[in-house]
Amino acid sequence: MQSANEATMRNGRLTLRQICELLDGEIVCGESRADEHVDSACGCDLMSDVLAFGQPGAVLLTGLTNSQVIRTAEMLDLKGVVFVRNKRPDAETVQMADDLNLVIILTPYPLYESCGKLYAAGLSGSQEKTESLTL
Repeated sequence: MQSANEATMRNGRLTLRQICELLDGEIVCGESRADEHVDSACGCDLMSDVLAFGQPGAVLLTGLTNSQVIRTAEMLDLKGVVFVRNKRPDAETVQMADDLNLVIILTPYPLYESCGKLYAAGLSGSQEKTESLTL
């Protein structure tokens, strides 16, 4: 019999906590929301592309750690942000995310590898979700 984690991963949904585990990460804020599911991810450093292609309820992976990332996540109603390459946002950015109930995860992996790990676990990209909505 398969575990709940395997079933969740197979269905293309991951919790933010599972994402953290897959990326050998650390949750720095939003621990109380870490068991929420996401259906897609967007890996990008251009916030204009995130606004164009991101999906509400997704998780954003990025190497940028400024407050604009958090504002972009707020505008799209994202559930969380993963900061890659051991980058750590400043205290003000973390506080802003906490005030907006965003989960912030830090991972040592680079963006490409982080996205690959999540894709291999069954999490689709935001672009795939957009295409399936228009078909």
